[in-house]
Amino acid sequence: MSHMDFSHPYFGAFFMLFFALGVFAAITFAANFIGKKLARRNDEKLKLTIYECGLPTTKQPNRISSHFYLFALLFILFDVEIIFMFPWAVNFKILGMFGFIEMALFILLLGIGFVYAWNKGALEWHNIK
Repeated sequence: MSHMDFSHPYFGAFFMLFFALGVFAAITFAANFIGKKLARRNDEKLKLTIYECGLPTTKQPNRISSHFYLFALLFILFDVEIIFMFPWAVNFKILGMFGFIEMALFILLLGIGFVYAWNKGALEWHNIK
């Protein structure tokens, strides 16, 4: 003898959440299925043809250096950590000496991480040839 309480204030929100998840899953499945059915599978020759008047293309291994990714990770790491300093600067007077010491420790840890990356050669650019 169980019944559902449709008068609960969050029932509509949960219903919309599960309905949206179901619609999202259905659209994703349908797009994947239709894409696989309609995709052309013989386009390898087209990719290797000369476009207008260029040199003949040849297949080459991907020679992108991993240093690009390392630089990007370090940039994001230090950039996001610098963003944490803005709320501290806005509330500097409210935080007082405790906030100053906390930010000094934060900057010290940032500096240690920077020196570590520098000593490991993460900031040196190596030629891939």
